[in-house]
Amino acid sequence: MPSPGPSTATAVDTPVESLEITRLYLTFETAVPSPLFHRAAQDNTATTKIPSPPNLTPYADPRTWAPHRKNVLLFLSCVATFLTAYTSGSYSPPAELIQASLSPVPSSVEPVLAGITTFCVGFGLAPMMLAPLSEMNGRYPVFVCAGAVYVVFQGICGVVSSLPAILVARFLVGAGASVFSTMVGGVIADMYDKEERNTPMALFSGSVLAGTGLGPMVCAVMAERWGDLERYPNMWKWTWWHQVIMSGVLMVAFVVFFKESRGSVLLSRKAKALNKWYEELEREGYYGLCFENDEGPVKAGENATSSEDSTDDGDEEKRSSSASTCGPDRGTSIKRIRWLVKEDEERASLGKMIAISSSRPFYLLFTEPVIFFFSAWVAFAWGVLYLTFGSIPYVFQHVYGWTLEQSGYAFTAIILGAIIGTTMSIYQERLLSHPKWSDPQVIEAESARSSLSDNEPAPPAYQDSRLWTWLRTHLPSSSPESRLYFSCLTSTLLPIGLYLFGFTAKPSIHWILPAIGIVLCTLGILSIYLAVFNYFADVYHKYASSALAAQSLCRNLVGGAFPLVTRMMYRNLGEAKAGAVLGSIAMVLTAVPWVLVWKGEEIRGRSVFALSLEKRV
Repeated sequence: MPSPGPSTATAVDTPVESLEITRLYLTFETAVPSPLFHRAAQDNTATTKIPSPPNLTPYADPRTWAPHRKNVLLFLSCVATFLTAYTSGSYSPPAELIQASLSPVPSSVEPVLAGITTFCVGFGLAPMMLAPLSEMNGRYPVFVCAGAVYVVFQGICGVVSSLPAILVARFLVGAGASVFSTMVGGVIADMYDKEERNTPMALFSGSVLAGTGLGPMVCAVMAERWGDLERYPNMWKWTWWHQVIMSGVLMVAFVVFFKESRGSVLLSRKAKALNKWYEELEREGYYGLCFENDEGPVKAGENATSSEDSTDDGDEEKRSSSASTCGPDRGTSIKRIRWLVKEDEERASLGKMIAISSSRPFYLLFTEPVIFFFSAWVAFAWGVLYLTFGSIPYVFQHVYGWTLEQSGYAFTAIILGAIIGTTMSIYQERLLSHPKWSDPQVIEAESARSSLSDNEPAPPAYQDSRLWTWLRTHLPSSSPESRLYFSCLTSTLLPIGLYLFGFTAKPSIHWILPAIGIVLCTLGILSIYLAVFNYFADVYHKYASSALAAQSLCRNLVGGAFPLVTRMMYRNLGEAKAGAVLGSIAMVLTAVPWVLVWKGEEIRGRSVFALSLEKRV
């Protein structure tokens, strides 16, 4: 390669290699400049090849990924969520078979059902430690490692023969499975903006409920058909093995197809790849990058040679000219730089992050009224969902004389409710985005219309828009509380469903009515779950993970406790009174979103966290 000519000397007052390294922050929006492919003045030897530039494609902003790439990750995440929910519900139908296989045999089935409780405890506590790991090291390694724990201990559940061992194994199954519920929301937030997030979140939420319904249905069929321990001594254990196979295949798919989605982690990897390349170039004697005088980098293809072009060893003229096209006479300067990522510098140590992750949810839970009441609301709804593991088989067997297999088919109502609820959630968001409700130009035109005098005609587009005018005035779509508008109505389906299930579960009334009650309950639970997630994400921003962790812990602890008392409650109170008690509690809690819609701005104004975040936005 020819040595630098006179033009290089005028472009650089001092040798580039003697310049101090400047450290700059890298973002996804940063235009990465290309190096100047001229050699240091003191190095007259020629090299045959310039170090190849790194491929930066894998480090692109996840929000700019192609739709098919996002869809692959969303599909894998929803399938994983579906299977972990399947696992939570599949434990209940073979509980009596598990009891009979233990040594010593427990005197009742309730201690065995504690396996649902330990699963939920692991499910609620593990994200406190795993979430910081995913923020530091990325989603991918946490998903893979936790998924391996999930698969291995699913298999261990099928071979242990003591109650303590199976309870511990179930705890670890829940801990491993937790990432596929709590962190999937993070993956969705990584890839989608606020305006795009509702549909993937609805699919994710629907996957949770569909898996919760399918698990007990399938395992009820297995437990009924293979429940004769004399004829089939170990066949019932396929309630475990088929889950091990499915989850094992899922984890192979994750290892092969899942791509890292955590933006700050990808940015850190991009900075490391670029810095490594700059070091390799400098070892070969190539120094400097071209910057505008306002400190901005010159984009590749403008005043510097594109890094993609630099791999062409035959184009010597393009390389040497890159130095002469950069200098004070062109409003540019040459700098030596290394990239930094701001999130890396602001990030605390792992121990401190775990301490914050473990304490902040409790702090928010007891200092933020919004988080406390929303957590109580969603916790009760989740408890009702887990209550169905025991209430559906008990009611349909006790009242209608169904077999275990037949009562398992009743869980189809949960699956149907999940499908209907997911579809409703997607179309509700589209209605909220209706131009006459949300378009700023429409709102501005409506404001102009209201300022017209009485004798001036209104624009034709707004002459018959009293409904839209009322909605824009009283229920603005830009408000964070817009996430709650529809849930104010759809959440009432939970108490209605509980009342219907309790009061119609009689031999003289057709079984379809309590089944419809289950569908309505599922619709209400899904609307509550989706509203809480979206509202916390919109209001608490960077603290959303802590707010969601608080409600996740509450709902999993309550969800784990309900199966322990389900049979006793229905046995002692009866179907009607049990439905009345649960329905009344649910009805009281439906006031939560109404209060936020009515007084949301005022309540947020008293929140230290929400108010500080609003000021930053």
